[in-house]
Amino acid sequence: DWMETRIAMPSSIAGTEEPEEMPLPSEEQKHEKIQTETPPSAAPVLRAVLGELRVSSVTPNSVQLQWSAPEGSFDSFLLQYRDVQGQPQALPIDGESRSVTVPGLSPSRRYRFHLYGLQGRKKTDRVSTDIITAVEEREELPQPTEEPQHEKPQTEAPTSETTPAKAVLEELRVSSVTPSSVGLEWTVPKGSFDSFLLQYRDAQGQPQALTVDGRSRSVTVPGLSPSHRYRFHLYGLRGGKRIDRVSTDTVTEEPEELPQPTEEPQHEKPQTEAPTSETTPAKAVLEELRVSSVTPSSVGLEWTVPKGSFDSFMLQYRDAQGQPQALPIDGRSRSVTVP
Repeated sequence: DWMETRIAMPSSIAGTEEPEEMPLPSEEQKHEKIQTETPPSAAPVLRAVLGELRVSSVTPNSVQLQWSAPEGSFDSFLLQYRDVQGQPQALPIDGESRSVTVPGLSPSRRYRFHLYGLQGRKKTDRVSTDIITAVEEREELPQPTEEPQHEKPQTEAPTSETTPAKAVLEELRVSSVTPSSVGLEWTVPKGSFDSFLLQYRDAQGQPQALTVDGRSRSVTVPGLSPSHRYRFHLYGLRGGKRIDRVSTDTVTEEPEELPQPTEEPQHEKPQTEAPTSETTPAKAVLEELRVSSVTPSSVGLEWTVPKGSFDSFMLQYRDAQGQPQALPIDGRSRSVTVP
């Protein structure tokens, strides 16, 4: 009898192993540390590590973040944070990127950002940072009316101060217009800028600011209202200081009725035949539109162009209120994230 109870003990003890699963609520924290230990023993070559998440620029309603991947590589990244209403937001990012600009924030607010590195669909590492958006001093934006006088002397002042470092912005041009977005382009004939700052007022008259990487020469401004006039001011920044400025006005297009989507599936098939007979050499074909990532508030899309080439792409959809939205995309792009 004693032997039977002794032998039975291990099975009863094994039955009590369930409490070991209790750490699950905090599993994400444990997973983070374990994650950095497990891969080395399993596959040291595939180990991927994220570097510190740094804030490169802050405006009243946007933040630019930078990071590095000192070891290994990631298929993609996922940035998560909560908006002013406390709603979770997620932004998928390409695995080759090392920076991202988060627009649509509120001034003088604290945000906590979590950047996850993904291999496949699995989060393998995470870095976080806290930041407070800038005070709404720029809300007044009266400088645009004053700076035209400042704009000309600006090209002279740098000359006397630091001639070699002289940086000049060329004319700000409108490259594309839709009912809800505007594409802008510019050039930098002399010198270089650390970054650019695009400022404008939305349809409600609220100031908006968007930071742009210093190497960029174009930007698409989404979330605009149809048939509305906008005035854009692009500033070239060096060392956090505005060096030069260019401006332009444009009116967004009228709302699109978008009834065609119901007709286009029929038009889609003949499309591959018509171009063949008309201009065979210039035939351009779009491959299947695939969903690469999905979050509660964004969708990542991918496509291919097996034949020919396109000057640009236009993505159309309806928002939650049923309003038509359109997003112009560069002809060399093969993916887009709809936030």
